[in-house]
Amino acid sequence: MSVGGCTLAPMTTVTIDALRPELDGDLLLPDDDGWEEASRPWNASVQQRPVAVVRARTVADVVATVRFAARAGVPVTVQPRGHGATKAIDGCILVRTGELDELSVDVEARTARIGAGVPWGRVLAALDGTGLVAPSGSNPSVTAVPYLLGGGLSWLSRAFGTGASVLRAADVVDATGEVRRVDAGTDPDLLWALRGGGGDFAVVTAVEIDLPEAPELYGGRLVLPGELTAAAFRTFVEVTRTAPEAFTTWVTAMTFPPAPQLPEEIRGRSFVFVDAVHLGSPEEAEALLAPFRALGPVLRETVRPLQPSDLGTISEEPEEPPVGITSVNTASSLTHVDEAFVDTVLARVGAGAPLGYAQIRHLGGALRRGRVEDGAGLRVEPEYSFWAMGMAPSPAHVQAAEDAAAELRDAVAPWSTTGSTLTFHREGAPLTDVFPAEAVRRLQEVKRRVDPDGVLRSNHPVLGG
Repeated sequence: MSVGGCTLAPMTTVTIDALRPELDGDLLLPDDDGWEEASRPWNASVQQRPVAVVRARTVADVVATVRFAARAGVPVTVQPRGHGATKAIDGCILVRTGELDELSVDVEARTARIGAGVPWGRVLAALDGTGLVAPSGSNPSVTAVPYLLGGGLSWLSRAFGTGASVLRAADVVDATGEVRRVDAGTDPDLLWALRGGGGDFAVVTAVEIDLPEAPELYGGRLVLPGELTAAAFRTFVEVTRTAPEAFTTWVTAMTFPPAPQLPEEIRGRSFVFVDAVHLGSPEEAEALLAPFRALGPVLRETVRPLQPSDLGTISEEPEEPPVGITSVNTASSLTHVDEAFVDTVLARVGAGAPLGYAQIRHLGGALRRGRVEDGAGLRVEPEYSFWAMGMAPSPAHVQAAEDAAAELRDAVAPWSTTGSTLTFHREGAPLTDVFPAEAVRRLQEVKRRVDPDGVLRSNHPVLGG
């Protein structure tokens, strides 16, 4: 029998509904009430089609699901919320791990234990006042564990490396349904794969991470009028040529769509945002921000001394997906940025264009010193990353944005290179866009060893789905 592209074992004796009594959590099938909400990812622009959804309340629920799936011949995939959803999970049993919400911090040991459902906002709030920090993403609603498994680029990556670099151990349910602790002593190859290689190797139910020290944090957002966009992007080019590793800045051009669900003060208007975090004193940070302030009027700012919990608020990203708007994205890694790159991007993004959002992030520093030998996702060579987005309120707008994204990706090809993290990987693109070829081969070897029957499937399968 075939369901959603997956071949199931003979269903005369095995049906997915037979899993229900084995669970403390909930099993939902396509005809059940609440199916649409349960199966929809945070990134609602991806129309994923699982065959069932399990809301796991305990690790035992994960064990029962994996063992059932192995018997039934249908893969298992995991999403706490689905920020990085792809269509690769079609035909799978989708396990929601949002209720695995354990969190503890050992300040003396400078470590944290984080359950699979814990968002970065909770982790960061627990670190306020400790002098410690975690390499979180820019949105506090993103779940920590899949971010770490996918590599993760943070405000602190130039100083400390990718998020995967802090992963020291993981509690997993393997493809046979066994509960295991994975660390450098028990299974160094699997730990290597989990450090940035994604969720294709085991269901991770909790992780233990190292916490870098950060006694002083300073930063925030400067909002400038849209007419200063080109000047701000060119200033970003100059500032980042000599910026220290303790300083990370992103520059973003954004034109809000004229959508009625948006507040009137931003609806249809253009702005440029300069976001920055500095591991050091206010004086050092302000010297680096001065060229941006000199461009003209600052319409609004949030720059100030920061606590870890503030790191998730700097970019002011929505913690819930916007209703009625589909986002279309494209991302590229860049060898360098210059005025020609700025002109190329801004000619294609802005008012009246299908793409209204363009962002450049400064990378480099510790990211380039990461060792692939220590983890699949520890080294990121490119100096910059680029992201553009269109917010489409209708199917016609979606197609226009997809066409514009493809054309922009071609236009920036002279500056583009390979090397990134899975969290920025484009669905369907080869894994060699992220990892060196030798690392991809090693990931595939680990996958064949730990999951020879393909019981587990991630958003980016290392064996091609």
